[in-house]
Amino acid sequence: MIIRLDRYPQLRDLCWNRPADSLLDGPEALALYERNWRFVEPQALTAEERDLIDQLVARYGHGVLNV
Repeated sequence: MIIRLDRYPQLRDLCWNRPADSLLDGPEALALYERNWRFVEPQALTAEERDLIDQLVARYGHGVLNV
């Protein structure tokens, strides 16, 4: 799974030091969410980004978001 940062606002904010059009693979994206969850605003997640997190957790996190 390849993820474009510019499609997911919260993930893009976590990757503030990378170009906005960067690409991440699925395990890297999940690791970023997990390590930096304290900076994620769950109420500000778009439906698309919530779906992405659910897919990442199911595929790479064995059903568990480790925050």
